[in-house]
Amino acid sequence: MFCSLDSIKVHYEIRGQGRPLILLHGLWLDHRQMAGCLEPGLAGRPDWQRFYLDLPGMGQTPGEAWITNSDHMLDVLCDFIDRVIPGQRFAIGGYSYGGYLARGVVTRRANRVDGLLLACPMIKDIGRRDLPPQEIRVADEAFMATLTPEQREEFAWASVQSQPIWERTQAEIDAGSLLGDEPFLTRLQGDGYAFSFDVDKALVYPFKKPTLIVTGRQDWTVGYRDAWQILEQYPWATFAVLDRAGHNLPIAQERLFDALVGEWLDRVDEGGEAG
Repeated sequence: MFCSLDSIKVHYEIRGQGRPLILLHGLWLDHRQMAGCLEPGLAGRPDWQRFYLDLPGMGQTPGEAWITNSDHMLDVLCDFIDRVIPGQRFAIGGYSYGGYLARGVVTRRANRVDGLLLACPMIKDIGRRDLPPQEIRVADEAFMATLTPEQREEFAWASVQSQPIWERTQAEIDAGSLLGDEPFLTRLQGDGYAFSFDVDKALVYPFKKPTLIVTGRQDWTVGYRDAWQILEQYPWATFAVLDRAGHNLPIAQERLFDALVGEWLDRVDEGGEAG
């Protein structure tokens, strides 16, 4: 379905009923990335209504010419939230660039946000990140030999390489990346990737709501060390660095990821107000 805002139509899907949970995928992907990694665990929680949207220029949401930076992306997100769940409280989660945008939503709608999930979050712009060295943590050489050279090169970014992870990567990540508006996203990443403000020093912090920050020890895309630097802004946060996990952590460490997300939702369900 589509949500018609003033200057853009945002494509999204809704799963389940209950309290609203807004979920944001990473750059170049679409809503299938977050649905793929979260639905197996969330399907058993009927108390949460999940909103999976395609960010502008990705999936079925167009990359409108007026959207030239992440501030504009944030405008769209806040307008979307205000339109689909007007006045309601909600939790929000994001993967990679989606985690960066989710923190932006907190700066603008903190009085309505009951919880925050950051999976492999982008913390700093490209060129400013503290990254671990590239390391293939686990590789199924027999399976990798069945791939073409092009497919092996495509899969080289994964620190855990096996047939199940390859198949999920194809369905949840690569399929969405093929729909990305390349000129739009290239301009965004090159000229307007970072907010015009420091998202981690906004006046709403410290953010005293249940938070989960999950990072991969072998994530050489956004890293894990930079995320530790923002931890004090989230006094009610669990911070995890998972071995055997790169930037595809929700797939590579599915059981641990599901368990951590489930515990985070338990904490959100407990409620509580900032002291």
